[in-house]
Amino acid sequence: MEYDLVFEGGGAKGMVFVGALAEFYQRDHTVGRILGTSAGAITAALTAAGYTTDEMLAALNEQDSEGKPVFTGFMASPGNFSDDLIENGAFSKLLHNFDIPYVPTMIEQVLKNIVLKFFAEKKPANNLFSLVERGGWYSADNFLTWMQQKLDQGTFNGQPRRFSNLTLAQFHAETGKDLTLIAADTTSEIMLVLNHRTAPDCPLVWAVRMSMSIPLLWQEVIWQRDWGAYRGKDISGDAVVDGGLLSNFPIELFISHDPQITAVMGEKHHNNVLGFLIDEKLPVPGAEASVQEARSGIDIAELQTVKRLSGLMNTVLGARDKSVISAFEDLVVRLPAKSYGTVEFDMSDQRRSLLVEAGRQSMQTYFKSLAEPSRSPSPTPVQMTPQGMADRMAERMLQQ
Repeated sequence: MEYDLVFEGGGAKGMVFVGALAEFYQRDHTVGRILGTSAGAITAALTAAGYTTDEMLAALNEQDSEGKPVFTGFMASPGNFSDDLIENGAFSKLLHNFDIPYVPTMIEQVLKNIVLKFFAEKKPANNLFSLVERGGWYSADNFLTWMQQKLDQGTFNGQPRRFSNLTLAQFHAETGKDLTLIAADTTSEIMLVLNHRTAPDCPLVWAVRMSMSIPLLWQEVIWQRDWGAYRGKDISGDAVVDGGLLSNFPIELFISHDPQITAVMGEKHHNNVLGFLIDEKLPVPGAEASVQEARSGIDIAELQTVKRLSGLMNTVLGARDKSVISAFEDLVVRLPAKSYGTVEFDMSDQRRSLLVEAGRQSMQTYFKSLAEPSRSPSPTPVQMTPQGMADRMAERMLQQ
Protein backbone atom coordinates (compact mmCIF):
# COMPACT_ATOMS: atom_id res chain seq x y z
CA MET A 1 0.00 0.00 0.00
CA GLU A 2 1.27 3.50 -0.78
CA TYR A 3 1.40 6.12 1.97
CA ASP A 4 2.17 9.81 2.05
CA LEU A 5 4.69 10.21 4.90
CA VAL A 6 5.13 13.08 7.38
CA PHE A 7 8.25 13.30 9.56
CA GLU A 8 8.26 15.50 12.67
CA GLY A 9 11.25 17.50 13.88
CA GLY A 10 13.20 16.42 16.94
CA GLY A 11 16.96 16.76 16.45
CA ALA A 12 18.97 13.68 17.42
CA LYS A 13 15.76 11.94 18.49
CA GLY A 14 14.94 11.66 14.78
CA MET A 15 17.15 8.57 14.68
CA VAL A 16 14.05 6.70 15.84
CA PHE A 17 12.64 7.16 12.32
CA VAL A 18 15.08 4.61 10.92
CA GLY A 19 13.62 1.76 12.96
CA ALA A 20 10.07 2.82 12.12
CA LEU A 21 10.88 2.93 8.42
CA ALA A 22 12.49 -0.52 8.58
CA GLU A 23 9.19 -1.98 9.81
CA PHE A 24 7.25 0.10 7.28
CA TYR A 25 9.24 -1.31 4.35
CA GLN A 26 9.21 -4.81 5.85
CA ARG A 27 5.47 -4.82 5.25
CA ASP A 28 5.99 -3.99 1.56
CA HIS A 29 4.46 -0.54 1.83
CA THR A 30 5.62 2.13 -0.61
CA VAL A 31 6.14 5.88 -0.33
CA GLY A 32 4.11 8.54 -2.10
CA ARG A 33 4.55 12.20 -1.20
CA ILE A 34 7.06 13.02 1.53
CA LEU A 35 6.95 15.91 4.02
CA GLY A 36 9.48 16.78 6.71
CA THR A 37 10.31 19.48 9.24
CA SER A 38 13.67 20.03 10.97
CA ALA A 39 15.24 16.62 11.72
CA GLY A 40 12.30 15.16 9.85
CA ALA A 41 13.49 17.08 6.78
CA ILE A 42 16.75 15.11 6.83
CA THR A 43 14.93 11.77 6.92
CA ALA A 44 12.45 13.00 4.29
CA ALA A 45 15.24 14.02 1.92
CA LEU A 46 17.12 10.74 2.32
CA THR A 47 13.90 8.79 1.84
CA ALA A 48 13.18 10.72 -1.35
CA ALA A 49 16.74 10.01 -2.49
CA GLY A 50 15.97 6.29 -2.26
CA TYR A 51 17.94 5.51 0.89
CA THR A 52 17.27 2.07 2.29
CA THR A 53 17.09 1.59 6.03
CA ASP A 54 20.38 -0.32 5.88
CA GLU A 55 21.99 2.74 4.30
CA MET A 56 20.43 4.95 6.96
CA LEU A 57 21.72 2.66 9.72
CA ALA A 58 25.19 2.81 8.20
CA ALA A 59 24.96 6.61 8.27
CA LEU A 60 23.93 6.55 11.94
CA ASN A 61 26.98 4.44 12.78
CA GLU A 62 29.51 6.67 11.01
CA GLN A 63 32.42 7.92 13.08
CA ASP A 64 34.92 10.70 12.57
CA SER A 65 38.72 10.39 12.64
CA GLU A 66 38.66 10.49 16.45
CA GLY A 67 36.18 7.66 16.73
CA LYS A 68 33.29 9.91 17.73
CA PRO A 69 29.84 9.80 16.08
CA VAL A 70 30.02 11.95 12.95
CA PHE A 71 26.90 13.78 14.10
CA THR A 72 28.79 15.46 16.95
CA GLY A 73 30.47 17.56 14.27
CA PHE A 74 27.12 19.10 13.35
CA MET A 75 27.62 21.50 16.26
CA ALA A 76 30.81 22.96 14.86
CA SER A 77 32.64 26.00 16.15
CA PRO A 78 31.75 29.01 13.97
CA GLY A 79 34.34 30.96 12.06
CA ASN A 80 35.35 32.56 8.77
CA PHE A 81 33.57 35.81 9.55
CA SER A 82 34.17 38.50 6.94
CA ASP A 83 36.10 41.64 7.83
CA ASP A 84 33.04 43.70 6.93
CA LEU A 85 30.88 41.73 9.40
CA ILE A 86 33.49 42.08 12.14
CA GLU A 87 33.98 45.80 11.60
CA ASN A 88 30.40 46.86 10.86
CA GLY A 89 28.17 44.23 12.44
CA ALA A 90 25.92 44.45 15.47
CA PHE A 91 28.70 43.36 17.83
CA SER A 92 30.91 46.20 16.62
CA LYS A 93 28.13 48.75 17.04
CA LEU A 94 27.48 47.45 20.54
CA LEU A 95 31.11 47.86 21.54
CA HIS A 96 31.38 51.34 20.06
CA ASN A 97 28.50 52.48 22.26
CA PHE A 98 30.72 51.95 25.30
CA ASP A 99 33.02 54.70 26.42
CA ILE A 100 36.07 53.71 28.45
CA PRO A 101 36.72 56.48 31.02
CA TYR A 102 40.11 58.19 31.02
CA VAL A 103 41.30 56.32 27.92
CA PRO A 104 42.24 58.38 24.82
CA THR A 105 39.96 57.83 21.82
CA MET A 106 42.74 56.39 19.65
CA ILE A 107 43.76 53.83 22.27
CA GLU A 108 40.11 53.05 23.00
CA GLN A 109 39.55 52.23 19.31
CA VAL A 110 42.55 49.92 19.26
CA LEU A 111 41.31 48.11 22.37
CA LYS A 112 37.84 47.69 20.89
CA ASN A 113 39.29 46.26 17.68
CA ILE A 114 41.29 43.74 19.71
CA VAL A 115 38.13 42.73 21.56
CA LEU A 116 36.25 42.37 18.25
CA LYS A 117 38.96 40.14 16.80
CA PHE A 118 39.00 38.07 19.97
CA PHE A 119 35.27 37.42 19.89
CA ALA A 120 35.26 36.72 16.17
CA GLU A 121 38.19 34.30 16.15
CA LYS A 122 38.80 32.71 19.55
CA LYS A 123 36.90 29.77 21.02
CA PRO A 124 34.44 29.83 22.70
CA ALA A 125 34.03 33.60 22.35
CA ASN A 126 33.28 33.16 18.65
CA ASN A 127 30.13 31.22 19.60
CA LEU A 128 28.75 34.37 21.21
CA PHE A 129 29.82 36.42 18.18
CA SER A 130 28.03 33.94 15.91
CA LEU A 131 24.90 34.12 18.05
CA VAL A 132 24.79 37.92 17.83
CA GLU A 133 25.67 38.22 14.14
CA ARG A 134 24.20 35.06 12.60
CA GLY A 135 21.52 34.03 15.04
CA GLY A 136 23.10 30.74 16.09
CA TRP A 137 25.64 29.46 18.60
CA TYR A 138 27.02 26.85 16.22
CA SER A 139 27.92 26.56 12.58
CA ALA A 140 26.15 23.84 10.58
CA ASP A 141 28.84 23.73 7.88
CA ASN A 142 29.76 20.14 8.77
CA PHE A 143 26.14 19.11 8.45
CA LEU A 144 25.93 20.69 5.01
CA THR A 145 29.05 18.81 3.89
CA TRP A 146 27.67 15.55 5.31
CA MET A 147 24.34 16.02 3.57
CA GLN A 148 26.05 16.70 0.25
CA GLN A 149 28.09 13.53 0.66
CA LYS A 150 25.00 11.44 1.45
CA LEU A 151 23.21 12.74 -1.64
CA ASP A 152 26.12 11.64 -3.80
CA GLN A 153 26.68 8.17 -2.29
CA GLY A 154 25.21 4.85 -3.38
CA THR A 155 22.76 4.34 -6.20
CA PHE A 156 19.22 5.33 -7.14
CA ASN A 157 17.35 3.02 -9.51
CA GLY A 158 20.63 1.41 -10.46
CA GLN A 159 22.39 4.69 -11.24
CA PRO A 160 24.92 6.56 -9.05
CA ARG A 161 23.35 9.22 -6.87
CA ARG A 162 24.36 12.68 -8.01
CA PHE A 163 21.85 14.85 -6.16
CA SER A 164 23.97 17.20 -4.04
CA ASN A 165 24.02 20.05 -6.57
CA LEU A 166 20.42 19.78 -7.70
CA THR A 167 17.64 22.28 -7.15
CA LEU A 168 14.27 21.10 -5.88
CA ALA A 169 12.93 21.13 -9.45
CA GLN A 170 15.91 19.21 -10.79
CA PHE A 171 15.69 16.67 -7.96
CA HIS A 172 12.01 16.07 -8.73
CA ALA A 173 12.79 15.65 -12.43
CA GLU A 174 15.60 13.18 -11.67
CA THR A 175 13.77 11.06 -9.11
CA GLY A 176 10.05 11.65 -9.65
CA LYS A 177 9.77 12.04 -5.87
CA ASP A 178 7.38 14.64 -4.44
CA LEU A 179 9.38 16.08 -1.54
CA THR A 180 8.32 19.02 0.63
CA LEU A 181 10.35 20.59 3.45
CA ILE A 182 9.12 23.17 5.96
CA ALA A 183 11.12 26.24 7.02
CA ALA A 184 10.34 29.60 8.64
CA ASP A 185 11.17 32.98 7.09
CA THR A 186 11.66 35.23 10.12
CA THR A 187 12.14 38.37 7.99
CA SER A 188 8.91 38.16 6.01
CA GLU A 189 7.25 36.29 8.92
CA ILE A 190 5.89 33.47 6.77
CA MET A 191 6.12 29.70 6.71
CA LEU A 192 8.02 28.33 3.72
CA VAL A 193 6.63 25.17 2.16
CA LEU A 194 9.58 24.25 -0.01
CA ASN A 195 9.14 21.95 -2.99
CA HIS A 196 9.52 21.94 -6.78
CA ARG A 197 6.28 23.91 -7.17
CA THR A 198 6.92 26.71 -4.68
CA ALA A 199 10.71 27.16 -4.85
CA PRO A 200 11.95 25.31 -7.95
CA ASP A 201 15.38 26.99 -8.00
CA CYS A 202 16.19 26.46 -4.32
CA PRO A 203 19.05 23.95 -3.87
CA LEU A 204 17.93 20.74 -2.18
CA VAL A 205 20.77 20.72 0.36
CA TRP A 206 20.00 24.28 1.40
CA ALA A 207 16.30 23.51 1.74
CA VAL A 208 17.25 20.77 4.22
CA ARG A 209 19.76 23.06 5.92
CA MET A 210 17.13 25.79 6.41
CA SER A 211 14.54 23.39 7.76
CA MET A 212 16.88 21.96 10.44
CA SER A 213 18.20 25.31 11.74
CA ILE A 214 16.93 25.35 15.32
CA PRO A 215 16.80 29.07 16.25
CA LEU A 216 19.74 30.27 18.38
CA LEU A 217 21.38 26.84 18.18
CA TRP A 218 22.47 26.87 14.52
CA GLN A 219 23.19 29.90 12.39
CA GLU A 220 20.24 31.14 10.36
CA VAL A 221 20.37 30.89 6.57
CA ILE A 222 20.08 33.92 4.32
CA TRP A 223 18.03 33.28 1.18
CA GLN A 224 20.22 33.91 -1.86
CA ARG A 225 19.02 35.73 -4.98
CA ASP A 226 20.03 32.88 -7.29
CA TRP A 227 17.71 30.56 -5.34
CA GLY A 228 14.86 32.26 -7.15
CA ALA A 229 11.48 33.31 -5.84
CA TYR A 230 9.26 31.60 -3.30
CA ARG A 231 5.74 31.25 -4.68
CA GLY A 232 6.47 34.16 -6.99
CA LYS A 233 7.80 36.42 -4.23
CA ASP A 234 11.37 37.67 -4.03
CA ILE A 235 12.65 36.83 -0.54
CA SER A 236 16.34 37.45 -1.27
CA GLY A 237 18.17 38.46 1.89
CA ASP A 238 15.52 37.04 4.22
CA ALA A 239 16.67 35.06 7.26
CA VAL A 240 15.33 31.51 7.35
CA VAL A 241 15.31 29.08 10.29
CA ASP A 242 13.83 25.79 11.48
CA GLY A 243 10.34 25.07 10.18
CA GLY A 244 9.37 23.89 13.65
CA LEU A 245 9.12 27.54 14.62
CA LEU A 246 5.73 27.57 12.87
CA SER A 247 4.77 23.91 12.57
CA ASN A 248 6.70 20.86 13.67
CA PHE A 249 4.12 18.37 12.44
CA PRO A 250 2.11 19.81 9.49
CA ILE A 251 0.22 16.61 8.67
CA GLU A 252 -2.86 18.59 7.62
CA LEU A 253 -1.05 19.66 4.45
CA PHE A 254 -1.39 16.07 3.22
CA ILE A 255 -4.90 15.56 4.57
CA SER A 256 -6.52 18.66 3.12
CA HIS A 257 -8.54 18.44 -0.10
CA ASP A 258 -8.66 22.21 -0.53
CA PRO A 259 -7.58 23.21 -4.09
CA GLN A 260 -5.32 25.96 -2.70
CA ILE A 261 -3.44 23.35 -0.69
CA THR A 262 -3.20 20.69 -3.37
CA ALA A 263 -1.87 23.36 -5.74
CA VAL A 264 1.09 23.67 -3.37
CA MET A 265 1.37 20.07 -2.15
CA GLY A 266 0.38 18.17 -5.29
CA GLU A 267 -2.68 16.13 -6.10
CA LYS A 268 -3.87 13.49 -3.65
CA HIS A 269 -3.84 10.02 -5.20
CA HIS A 270 -5.21 8.30 -2.09
CA ASN A 271 -6.17 8.98 1.51
CA ASN A 272 -3.34 6.99 3.10
CA VAL A 273 -1.31 9.38 5.24
CA LEU A 274 1.09 8.29 7.98
CA GLY A 275 2.68 10.72 10.43
CA PHE A 276 5.91 9.83 12.26
CA LEU A 277 5.56 11.62 15.62
CA ILE A 278 8.32 11.70 18.24
CA ASP A 279 6.76 11.29 21.69
CA GLU A 280 9.08 12.34 24.53
CA LYS A 281 6.65 10.92 27.09
CA LEU A 282 6.96 7.35 25.84
CA PRO A 283 9.92 5.46 27.36
CA VAL A 284 12.42 3.62 25.19
CA PRO A 285 12.58 0.01 26.46
CA GLY A 286 15.97 -0.71 28.01
CA ALA A 287 17.23 2.88 27.85
CA GLU A 288 18.47 4.35 31.08
CA ALA A 289 17.15 7.74 32.15
CA SER A 290 19.72 10.38 31.37
CA VAL A 291 20.25 14.09 31.26
CA GLN A 292 21.07 15.06 27.71
CA GLU A 293 23.50 17.84 28.48
CA ALA A 294 25.66 15.63 30.65
CA ARG A 295 26.14 13.16 27.81
CA SER A 296 26.66 15.66 25.05
CA GLY A 297 29.60 17.44 26.65
CA ILE A 298 27.89 20.78 26.04
CA ASP A 299 27.85 23.21 28.92
CA ILE A 300 24.29 23.75 30.09
CA ALA A 301 24.78 27.49 30.25
CA GLU A 302 25.47 27.55 26.54
CA LEU A 303 22.04 26.14 25.81
CA GLN A 304 19.85 27.97 28.31
CA THR A 305 18.65 30.52 25.77
CA VAL A 306 17.87 27.75 23.30
CA LYS A 307 16.02 25.80 26.00
CA ARG A 308 13.95 28.87 26.92
CA LEU A 309 13.08 29.47 23.27
CA SER A 310 12.19 25.82 22.86
CA GLY A 311 9.85 26.05 25.83
CA LEU A 312 8.14 29.11 24.38
CA MET A 313 7.80 27.44 20.98
CA ASN A 314 6.34 24.31 22.52
CA THR A 315 3.83 26.38 24.48
CA VAL A 316 2.75 28.48 21.50
CA LEU A 317 2.62 25.62 19.02
CA GLY A 318 1.51 22.93 21.42
CA ALA A 319 -2.20 23.67 21.23
CA ARG A 320 -2.16 23.88 17.43
CA ASP A 321 -0.17 20.71 16.81
CA LYS A 322 -1.92 18.79 19.59
CA SER A 323 -5.35 19.60 18.20
CA VAL A 324 -4.35 18.31 14.78
CA ILE A 325 -2.70 15.19 16.22
CA SER A 326 -5.75 14.48 18.34
CA ALA A 327 -8.12 14.88 15.41
CA PHE A 328 -6.10 12.57 13.18
CA GLU A 329 -4.77 10.17 15.80
CA ASP A 330 -5.34 7.11 13.61
CA LEU A 331 -2.91 8.54 11.06
CA VAL A 332 -0.12 8.99 13.59
CA VAL A 333 2.43 6.49 14.87
CA ARG A 334 3.94 7.63 18.16
CA LEU A 335 7.65 6.89 18.42
CA PRO A 336 9.18 6.79 21.94
CA ALA A 337 12.09 9.09 22.81
CA LYS A 338 11.85 9.71 26.55
CA SER A 339 15.21 10.64 28.17
CA TYR A 340 16.78 11.36 24.77
CA GLY A 341 18.00 14.89 24.08
CA THR A 342 17.41 17.03 21.01
CA VAL A 343 21.16 17.59 20.61
CA GLU A 344 22.33 14.22 21.99
CA PHE A 345 24.24 13.51 18.80
CA ASP A 346 27.00 11.70 20.70
CA MET A 347 24.71 9.05 22.18
CA SER A 348 26.35 5.67 22.70
CA ASP A 349 25.92 2.83 20.22
CA GLN A 350 23.72 1.06 22.74
CA ARG A 351 21.39 4.01 23.26
CA ARG A 352 21.14 4.59 19.53
CA SER A 353 20.34 0.91 18.90
CA LEU A 354 17.66 0.95 21.60
CA LEU A 355 16.09 4.06 20.06
CA VAL A 356 16.05 2.54 16.57
CA GLU A 357 14.56 -0.70 17.86
CA ALA A 358 11.90 1.21 19.80
CA GLY A 359 10.89 2.87 16.54
CA ARG A 360 10.57 -0.49 14.83
CA GLN A 361 8.49 -1.95 17.65
CA SER A 362 6.17 1.06 17.74
CA MET A 363 5.55 0.84 14.01
CA GLN A 364 4.86 -2.86 14.35
CA THR A 365 2.34 -2.18 17.11
CA TYR A 366 0.68 0.53 15.02
CA PHE A 367 0.08 -1.71 12.03
CA LYS A 368 -1.13 -4.53 14.24
CA SER A 369 -3.70 -2.16 15.75
CA LEU A 370 -5.02 -1.34 12.26
CA ALA A 371 -5.72 -5.02 11.73
CA GLU A 372 -7.90 -5.28 14.81
CA PRO A 373 -11.62 -5.89 14.08
CA SER A 374 -12.59 -2.58 15.66
CA ARG A 375 -10.26 -0.65 13.40
CA SER A 376 -10.44 -0.01 9.70
CA PRO A 377 -7.32 -1.36 7.93
CA SER A 378 -7.39 1.58 5.55
CA PRO A 379 -8.80 4.59 7.38
CA THR A 380 -9.59 7.75 5.48
CA PRO A 381 -9.47 11.29 6.89
CA VAL A 382 -13.09 11.94 5.94
CA GLN A 383 -14.30 8.99 8.02
CA MET A 384 -12.35 9.93 11.14
CA THR A 385 -12.42 13.69 11.43
CA PRO A 386 -14.16 16.79 10.09
CA GLN A 387 -12.44 17.37 6.76
CA GLY A 388 -13.10 21.08 7.09
CA MET A 389 -10.74 21.23 10.06
CA ALA A 390 -7.82 19.98 7.98
CA ASP A 391 -8.64 22.39 5.18
CA ARG A 392 -8.86 25.39 7.51
CA MET A 393 -5.69 24.52 9.40
CA ALA A 394 -3.76 23.98 6.18
CA GLU A 395 -4.98 27.27 4.72
CA ARG A 396 -3.92 29.13 7.85
CA MET A 397 -0.48 27.54 7.69
CA LEU A 398 0.10 28.81 4.16
CA GLN A 399 -1.06 32.28 5.20
CA GLN A 400 1.29 32.51 8.22
